Amino acid sequence: PVYLNALSGKGVHVVTTSDYHSQRDSEWMGHLYQWLGLTIGCLKNMMPPHERREMYLRDITYGTNSEFGFDYLRDNMAYTPEDMVQQQGHHFAIVDEIDSILIDEARTPLIISGPAPYSSTQYSELQPAASRLVRRQRDLCNQLLKDAKILLDQDEEEEASLKLYQVFEGTPKNKQLMQLIEDITIRKLLEKTQMKMLSDAYKETSRELRQELFFTIDEKGHDASLTEKGCAELNPNDPEMYVLPDMVALMSELDGQEDLGPEALMEQRRTIQDDYAIRNERIHAVDQLIRAFTIYEKDVDYVVQDNQVVIVDEHTGRLMTGRRWSDGLHQAVEAKEGVKIERETQTLATVTIQNYFRMYEKLSGMTGTAETEADEFHQIYSLDVMVIPTNRPVRRLDLNDQVYKTQREKFNAVIDEIKAAHRRQQPVLVGTVAVETSEVLSRMLRKENIIHNVLNAKNHAREAEIVANAGQPGAVTIATNMAGRGTDIKLGSSVIHLPSDDLASTTFSLDSKVKGKSLRKLLEERPCGLYVIASERHESRRIDRQLRGRSARQGDPGVTRFYVSLEDNLMRLFGSEKISGIMEKLGIEEGEVLEHPWLNRSIETAQRRVEQQNFMMRKRTLEYDDVMNAQRSEIYGFRSDVLQADDPRDQLINAVEQAIQTHAAETATPTPETRTEFLTWVNTTFPLGFTGDDWSSEDTPDSLTQKVMEQVKQAYTVKASHESEESLKRLERHLILQAIDQHWQEYLRNMDSLRESIGLRAYGQRDPLVEYKREAYNLFMDLMERIYEEIANSLFRSATSVDAMQEFFKSLSKLEMPKQESLIDSAPVSPRLNSMISKQPEQNQGYTPNRKQRRRMKNKG
Repeated sequence: PVYLNALSGKGVHVVTTSDYHSQRDSEWMGHLYQWLGLTIGCLKNMMPPHERREMYLRDITYGTNSEFGFDYLRDNMAYTPEDMVQQQGHHFAIVDEIDSILIDEARTPLIISGPAPYSSTQYSELQPAASRLVRRQRDLCNQLLKDAKILLDQDEEEEASLKLYQVFEGTPKNKQLMQLIEDITIRKLLEKTQMKMLSDAYKETSRELRQELFFTIDEKGHDASLTEKGCAELNPNDPEMYVLPDMVALMSELDGQEDLGPEALMEQRRTIQDDYAIRNERIHAVDQLIRAFTIYEKDVDYVVQDNQVVIVDEHTGRLMTGRRWSDGLHQAVEAKEGVKIERETQTLATVTIQNYFRMYEKLSGMTGTAETEADEFHQIYSLDVMVIPTNRPVRRLDLNDQVYKTQREKFNAVIDEIKAAHRRQQPVLVGTVAVETSEVLSRMLRKENIIHNVLNAKNHAREAEIVANAGQPGAVTIATNMAGRGTDIKLGSSVIHLPSDDLASTTFSLDSKVKGKSLRKLLEERPCGLYVIASERHESRRIDRQLRGRSARQGDPGVTRFYVSLEDNLMRLFGSEKISGIMEKLGIEEGEVLEHPWLNRSIETAQRRVEQQNFMMRKRTLEYDDVMNAQRSEIYGFRSDVLQADDPRDQLINAVEQAIQTHAAETATPTPETRTEFLTWVNTTFPLGFTGDDWSSEDTPDSLTQKVMEQVKQAYTVKASHESEESLKRLERHLILQAIDQHWQEYLRNMDSLRESIGLRAYGQRDPLVEYKREAYNLFMDLMERIYEEIANSLFRSATSVDAMQEFFKSLSKLEMPKQESLIDSAPVSPRLNSMISKQPEQNQGYTPNRKQRRRMKNKG
């Protein structure tokens, strides 16, 4: 498909998961494509724009998904056509490891950020208080746990279960709690209480129990919330400091004070709004700090390198250098770790992975693990999944999962299995979910004097070297999810104890006979090939299949097994009830193991539950982004038209006319006030010198717009006559693009705030998505009004030179148009190539209310 689509001359994008794979694949395939008469390009990180443009102009371009996505965003921030690199558009893309890119990374949008105009210092200031609150919560939960143990000894199970419920809500990863619920009876007691508290009958009881804590933790939702007790603990002298005031009640009370004049009323309103904003920001900062302390773990969710917090990709285990958590969470984690807190950023441009790749006219991809996500590919991307048989039969023996009560027992069993494989010189790849787990197993192996390599986010630079040696006799490699995906682990010849003729056969499978025994039986008795041992089941079956797929590549034999404990996150949060019930019935003691195909199915059921939850979250993310995507397409289309136009004069004049129409519409109900307001705006914005006598009472908004536009065009023609034609085109383009970018960035900030708060609408029995669409539409209409107004304000306040501006006003005088002193005095000249001006006059800098906001202000008094 790459060659066929490249023949169209519209460009083909081959998308990979890393720069290494882009470089490797472009070199491997480049010789063939060049021999066929095609040109090949490869995008690299930090490649300058002129080289990127050259790469995109070639028939086939290799690169990572983030390189393609960020180039799209940067193109829509460019100020000249020469700065754009993706000039051929989006014709055809083929995505390697398509499930990793289009599904695993789909919840993380691509964002280009810039420094925010303000930066809060609250995270460093509130860190000691939040840390102290977390310690108080831990002490409280430990005491509750001690009380629960006493009650259990006294057979007071009902009371004990409530204490256990509180501990789980307050510190779900409490080590003492984990040890206590190793007892299957106690685990079932807690699970029964949790289910009971979800019912309407116990809703009030549940609320009261949670209010006895300082804060509650929703581990599944990765969220934490202060309680009233927590607010009081943070500031005993002023418990209300961390409680949001009732805005509606305060405003209603204010409106009832008839003795207040309009100015005093507005001042009181501003005071209430400012106090609300300050408290809201403070509460938000504390919530984020609590999340940082209780949910986000070092060496699991992030690592600290060079005095910086670096996110670890949960799907690949790789470092996401340059990525930052949004909404202040990253600053909270930095405050927790005591490293330098970076300045807050604001979004300059953003797009989700889903909506970027849906722009391609044709989209395709390949992966070994797409079958489980067929529904999502079809629903989101309209892609069908086709399963292609392997070149040779799969000669991999997938053993049943081994299930243990505790992680301690599980890790001991993993080490015993590694030792057994090491003794028979079978290479072992140990897969872990987190950096922390890989380091725990590494310490245990060092105690056993087993030489091994560790491949995780901390030493990813040695990935190629470590993977290259992972298939040698006796090699032991511990790897996080990155595990050399996309790279074959080459096996040493001595680790395969099977006839080479059989391995070369295209019919030799697990059921084929070797010396009277099936290959399956031989692998059970004498395992050979790469042995993949997984220390935990991942939330996604796909990730597990990817790990299994490291073994038995290219028809080689291999063995895989998963080790699971009831303390693993997947089992603890989503699925251990059935398995714990089986363990209780069988009377499983410490160190004993459960192993049966039924257990595998129970675990896969838990995984399906998580996959469905994650799919709904990705789908919800897309539903919200689809709202902005339509608006983004509108803005980027407007911007592209201006950027590509030979002469942007038409777009400039049209924008000015839109601004005049908006203000003229205020006169639809003609009153002296509306006419005066319109006249003032016209004469403040344009050097036209209209008077009330220039318009009649019969004038409609359309006729007023027409009269003003005639004078604007006449004045602008005079202005243009004193400018260099090419310089004026650049200036006009610059004015429009600057207005779009400035207000688009402000709009993105407003949309971020809306997205964060819209969920609260559900408490009012309103659908948050419907409310979001309605609010987003209003914000977008305001955005367009602001852009047009900004362009109108800039029309006569910018020139390519001081001389041009002075000559213009002299010409206006001759035309008997009264000159506007404010315009002359503030007419600026841009130093940029002596050709662009964008500075605004002093009285027009800052906030300009749009039509709807002026109406609201009027209504408020």
